Amino acid sequence: MLPVVYLPQAEKYFKKLKDKQLKSKFKSAILKIREKPSIGQEKSGDLRGIFALDVYHAGQNYELAYRVSQLDDGEIVVIILAGTRQNFYKELKRYLT
Repeated sequence: MLPVVYLPQAEKYFKKLKDKQLKSKFKSAILKIREKPSIGQEKSGDLRGIFALDVYHAGQNYELAYRVSQLDDGEIVVIILAGTRQNFYKELKRYLT
C-alpha cells in the first residue's frame, strides 16, 4: 500500500468536513487509491497526470483529485483536492496554477 500526503487545500477540506458518513467514504476511497492508484480516471489536457475519483453520498457527486509521484524509494499518493463536483475542475485548475 502506497503512502499518502495531503496538499493544504485537501487537508483543509477534510478538517472542515462534518458529515461522518461522507468522511468515511472519502477515507475508503483513499484506501482504494493507495492499494491501486490507477483506480481513478486519468485527466487529459492541462490536467494531464492528475487522476480523479468519484465519491457518491446522499445523491451528491463528490470528486477526489490526486496524483502519484515518484520518489527515490518508490511512489507516493498526493491528494490534491476534494469537494463537490460543482466547479471542481475550475477550482482544481486555479489551484494548480
